[in-house]
Amino acid sequence: MKYVIGLDYGTDSCRAIIADAADGRELVSAVEYYPRWAAGKYCDPGKNQYRQHPSDYIEVMESCIRRLLSESPAGVAENIAGIAFDTTGSTPALTDSEGTPLALLPELAENPHAMFVLWKDHTAVQEAAEINKLAKEWEIDYTAYEGGIYSSEWVWAKMLHVVRADEAVRKKAYAWIEHCDWMPALLTGNTKPETLRRSRCAAGHKALWHESWNGLPSDAFLSALDPLLSGFRDHLFSETWPSDTPAGRLTQEWAQRLGLSTDVVVGVGAFDCHFGAVGAQIRPGAFVRVIGTSTCDVMVVPHEEIGDRLIPGICGQVDGSVIPGMVGLEAGQSGFGDIYAWFRRVLEWPVHRIIAASNLLSEETKRSLIDETVEQIIPLLSEEAAKIPVGESLIVATDWMNGRRTPDANQLLKGSITGLTLGSTAPRIFRALVEATAFGSKAIVDRFTEHGIEIREVIGIGGISLKSPFVMQTLADVLGMPIKVARVEQACAFGAVMFAAVVAGVYQTIEEAQEAMGQGFASEYIPDPANHRLYMELYGKYQAIGKFTETLNETHNL
Repeated sequence: MKYVIGLDYGTDSCRAIIADAADGRELVSAVEYYPRWAAGKYCDPGKNQYRQHPSDYIEVMESCIRRLLSESPAGVAENIAGIAFDTTGSTPALTDSEGTPLALLPELAENPHAMFVLWKDHTAVQEAAEINKLAKEWEIDYTAYEGGIYSSEWVWAKMLHVVRADEAVRKKAYAWIEHCDWMPALLTGNTKPETLRRSRCAAGHKALWHESWNGLPSDAFLSALDPLLSGFRDHLFSETWPSDTPAGRLTQEWAQRLGLSTDVVVGVGAFDCHFGAVGAQIRPGAFVRVIGTSTCDVMVVPHEEIGDRLIPGICGQVDGSVIPGMVGLEAGQSGFGDIYAWFRRVLEWPVHRIIAASNLLSEETKRSLIDETVEQIIPLLSEEAAKIPVGESLIVATDWMNGRRTPDANQLLKGSITGLTLGSTAPRIFRALVEATAFGSKAIVDRFTEHGIEIREVIGIGGISLKSPFVMQTLADVLGMPIKVARVEQACAFGAVMFAAVVAGVYQTIEEAQEAMGQGFASEYIPDPANHRLYMELYGKYQAIGKFTETLNETHNL
């Protein structure tokens, strides 16, 4: 018997599972929340600054794995064969020459610029604009395989921003590392920036890496971007690895800390959505949507089908970033569930302010009433919004509250809600926001199909796909396509266990692991043709309003 561990580092927490490598049966799962992040440390939402401390990542990994093993049947721990990690991305941090994230140095332990810069951090908008401008003027367009537009959510923009922002950090900075690369490097003891095994997925989609120009952008390009980046390339890498490759084995220290053997193989990491797509049994023609606070959309295409075509405005096309031997395509929305959460916060504001200040209730009753009210807002809004016929409301919104990831990244954009009247109710506004997120999804599908990428099926994974029938049915109606929902609740961690089984030698390829370990689908949403026709009229309005607000944004620098 062989068992494997998969760890999925999300925005708020780490999810981990142990699975039987033979059939994918989940033995036990665990979720641990980042303590410093939960306390709101190192973040400034008003500045779009979101930073995470590396100690959070270490602590939850240890507690997750220890908890998994303590709750597993006897004999499991000594038969763990492999571990694999996925993380949000791009979530990089600056390191010293030993590959230590700078926030682990005592003198920088409380400095946000020394920490991992979370994917949703948008402080580097200016730096991204500079990269795009220079890339279009340079002899090589280094953004060509990343949709032709570089985003403030990606590594070079973020690292340039933090070295510019902080002299103390700049003096210590030697290289940078992605979160998904640091976890395997840490556990295998190979953290040196020049020698650790870097993820093909992370480098190809976010770091301007491509084989045709021998890896990362040239030092001349980086120095022209800013002299502060001069020499960085020499401290980094030119080669990358797909995630079916071992990064090494557990060191003695980490084997002891985790309660495992030094025989455990650790795989090269990747981003969460790519592992999630594998966990959902992605194959050519499948459009997999990881639906959570934001969305990440993933496809795989055989080389002979895509040829030399470049898909503009997406988050990259990278050989082997999802399934080795195929080109991985990535797109997504910067805001999805986050938009619903924002509206909930708007509505719950008076609940916190009025009930909390009431003299009519005990403190315990007030806390219980506030918690119950907040918990019921989204379910009740969904129930009432579902009763409103398509097209009856005049409200149309755009889904750019957190900028636009794809198609055509622009993190300066703002969301909008139009058509409000004195008769507009909270359920009607909520329905418009749900429709906006579905229209944003439709724009991504259109970008793929317009450039010859065939979509034969849509697969949903993530919390919203399993918990919100209203959102999923709206999405199916807007796309005009059936949507299957993966059975596994933690699809990203499940993809990680599949890769762990491959690096441990249980399977030769990830396709073999998918066939043996895949868990199928829990449900399917079938589109209503009449609703789809009505939604296509509303989609035209969404596009027109989007063009207007984008032009307004550019004209007035909003």
